[in-house]
Amino acid sequence: MKYIRFSIFSILIAVLFQNSAVAQENKTQNPVIHADVPDMSMIRVGDTYYMSSTTMHMNPGVPIMKSTDLVNWQIVSYAYPTLGNFDALNLDNGLHAYGRGSWASSLRYHKGRYYVSTFSSTTGKTYIFSTDDPENGTWKEQSFQPSFHDNTLFFDDDGKIYLIWGNGKLFLAEIKDDLSGIKEETRRVLIENASAPAGNNIMLGAEGSQLFKVDGKYFLFDITWPRGGMRTVVVHRAENLNGPWEGRVVLQDKGVAQGGLVDTPDGRWFAYLFRDFGSVGRIPYLVPVTWEDNWPVLGIDGKVPDTLDLPASKGLIPGIVASDDFERKPGEADLPLVWQWNHNPDNSLWSVRERKGFLRLKTGRVVPELQRARNTLTQRTFGPVCSGTICLDVSNMSDGDFAGLCAFQRKYGQVGVKQESGTRSLFMISNQSDTPEEIESISLSEPVVYFKADCDFRERVDRARFYYSLDGITWKQIGNELHMQYTLMEHFMGYRFGLFYYATKQAGGYVDFDFFHISDYFSDENIK
Repeated sequence: MKYIRFSIFSILIAVLFQNSAVAQENKTQNPVIHADVPDMSMIRVGDTYYMSSTTMHMNPGVPIMKSTDLVNWQIVSYAYPTLGNFDALNLDNGLHAYGRGSWASSLRYHKGRYYVSTFSSTTGKTYIFSTDDPENGTWKEQSFQPSFHDNTLFFDDDGKIYLIWGNGKLFLAEIKDDLSGIKEETRRVLIENASAPAGNNIMLGAEGSQLFKVDGKYFLFDITWPRGGMRTVVVHRAENLNGPWEGRVVLQDKGVAQGGLVDTPDGRWFAYLFRDFGSVGRIPYLVPVTWEDNWPVLGIDGKVPDTLDLPASKGLIPGIVASDDFERKPGEADLPLVWQWNHNPDNSLWSVRERKGFLRLKTGRVVPELQRARNTLTQRTFGPVCSGTICLDVSNMSDGDFAGLCAFQRKYGQVGVKQESGTRSLFMISNQSDTPEEIESISLSEPVVYFKADCDFRERVDRARFYYSLDGITWKQIGNELHMQYTLMEHFMGYRFGLFYYATKQAGGYVDFDFFHISDYFSDENIK
């Protein structure tokens, strides 16, 4: 009898443990995306969520992502292929758009049509893009001057369309029905000092506005940053757009801030926000929202929870990042949506069709170093760890050419092949000190070589290591470890894997990339 009771007890424990494991499988971890997806704007249409984000100087720009569970996302389109033909956007005449391009966007759905507004200090314009189908349709562009900072687009119930923008002092104006600009006579101050609920000693004035209407009341979300404190979420509420507006701090935890509200089909509410997280960039969090006295209450006892009662994440591969063997069937897009070019590409200098199964990059001008190179093809790095691997054919390089793989930000690290006086060498260059320094060079005789970069973001260690292989099996580390650093006022984005090829002496060569493979783990096997 004692044995039977013990057996039953054991079975009960096993069942409880199994149920607990299943319960954990039905939860997800914060952050929901451990990669650079900042300035999110989110909507729900039926049971599908769409989200826009900022990618600044990268093109195509303003990625549109889709999810059915708020956790697992995939890129489905971009609002624009390029912002325009400007020297800064083309990396021409010594100019660049690093850290600029386009910033925070606002994504809206109104009467069967999707709208994205954004702005650019580089072009001095405000943009509104629209489409009937964000996944398969074409985004129509409309733009006007000036560039309205961190604007939010809002369609009110009476048919009027509004734009809200500003920093600290927030402004509002109606938009013309054809979206060609604002009605100047309607421009007015909306809130004189939107930072006030967070105190008087403010380092970053309230910005990143996003406006919502819930149960007939208006709720304006902003981010602000008290000096000596952290990024903070401030919400203002009003019965009427003309005010009066009441404001309060609704979240001050971990620096998680800037975003807005989204509800689920079953009636739950979440705030979508981001957090500065070192060199991986600004990463998205979801925070549960309840309602008390017609105010949104964010978090659990004012804190951002580590787990959420949402489906578990399946990882960022292949929805946000993905491997690519550059095999293209007829009718397929030349590049999957996970790829973005650094600045505007020169489309005459790259191809995935000239050599089957390869990405070919060509040189068209002479540049001094990586950051001035056009047609660097990038994907996000992501945490907690990630690894990118390429195979490169350098048979047709010219003297003065550099090609390979990089961990790309202002303080970049690059590994690859260079050619001098007809002789090729492996190299690792570090821009840790803002002066590119060759750390190691090794003679190379083979035309095909493999490179790998491992990025470690665990506990913000922010380290990258670089490797090479002559057979794709046995790897050797080259150069030194790169201490990755997020530069706020320069690139203003998380590190990216980049496939590069540029000329420092004469244009005209080309290289072929056989593949780019990405993984969420480090393989220490066969590393010497």
